[in-house]
Amino acid sequence: MRPASLDEMVGQARLLAPGSALRRALEAGRVHSMVLWGPPGCGKTSLALLIARYAEAEFVAISAVLGGLPEVRQVLAVAEQRFAGGRRTVLFVDEVHRFNKAQQDAFLPHIERGSILFVGATTENPSFELNSALLSRCRVHVLEPVSAADIVRALRRALDDRERGLGGLGLRVAEQRLQEIAAAADGDVRRALTLLEIAAELAGGEGGEITGATLAQVLADRSRRFDKGGEQFYDQISALHKCVRSSNPDAALYWLARMLDGGCDPAYLARRITRMAVEDIGLADPRGLQLAMEAWEAYDRLGSPEGELALAQAVIYLASTAKSNAGYVAWKAAQADVREHGTQEVPLHLRNAPTKLMKQLGYGAGYQYDHEAEGGVALDQTGFPEALGERVYYQPVERGLETRLKEKLDRLRGERAEARKRRG
Repeated sequence: MRPASLDEMVGQARLLAPGSALRRALEAGRVHSMVLWGPPGCGKTSLALLIARYAEAEFVAISAVLGGLPEVRQVLAVAEQRFAGGRRTVLFVDEVHRFNKAQQDAFLPHIERGSILFVGATTENPSFELNSALLSRCRVHVLEPVSAADIVRALRRALDDRERGLGGLGLRVAEQRLQEIAAAADGDVRRALTLLEIAAELAGGEGGEITGATLAQVLADRSRRFDKGGEQFYDQISALHKCVRSSNPDAALYWLARMLDGGCDPAYLARRITRMAVEDIGLADPRGLQLAMEAWEAYDRLGSPEGELALAQAVIYLASTAKSNAGYVAWKAAQADVREHGTQEVPLHLRNAPTKLMKQLGYGAGYQYDHEAEGGVALDQTGFPEALGERVYYQPVERGLETRLKEKLDRLRGERAEARKRRG
């Protein structure tokens, strides 16, 4: 059921709409080297085949998963001979992000000479996975997941087509069943056609009917698209974290459910939820960290699916409670000072003096024991290395518990400044 023309492509209306730049170039035979970036089953291979057809070029496909540099060199050598004979080659490299830098660099001179029209396909962000030299010679086209409505169109075509599809079987299938297959395919046309083919076999072949009971068997193991190591993974954990930060528990729960549904390791999620408690809730509500740790422990004890509820409740609480990154900002500022100013000496009055020699050298001299000071704080006692002077890193926000911390610290900092003035 590969499309035989651009009009048969389903989805990608933005990229291949009549009058679009890419469509005009293809129809005119002015093909350029490119990288096609999109999820599985969105039409990358089909588009590459159409590019070769419209360019009247030889189509050669290699897989970065299975092929190595020797195969690449052999294919390129044949393409050079073909080019010398006046015929172009569309070299389609599937999963191009799996090639290392040396393998990617092998294409560069051939792309520049025009002996190949390079078409790379990738499910990963090319900015991260392809080297800059290759990207500079190719145009990146972004393909989108195919909508359920477009997938239904592809399914209908497969059911009606007698030469390439299932048209000769006379299968009966209700519109609702096609919509269920399209929803289960989750943007992947190839997956939808595979599910349809399996359903046709279970329906008994010629003259059969694809019923709800048939699909119940076919769709028993439905899983949404989720790449445990790819960009989708990091996009989704980013969405979860940001929805917690923006106090949107409903959206945060959705992204948590998406990740668990896709097979994400709950222990990873528990660690990230704990990070949210530390980074974004902080001292505005110290109970957030306690609850995150308890949810992590509860999952370890209960496992799935019961333990997932503990993670969900932690997410709800963290998203709903007061937020502050003041502790996070303060810690980064302290680290920056340490990196910038190097190894500063500990002031003598703060040093420990366990021996007589240390006391003779002035260790601990002038230290004021705070519990004996008025109000329990020695206000004129400094805490930083002399070369740095006193710094302020922690600036509590006026939310949650930090409201009270801010009131106390503002008062103490003001009193300390006055005490140092009087002493100085």
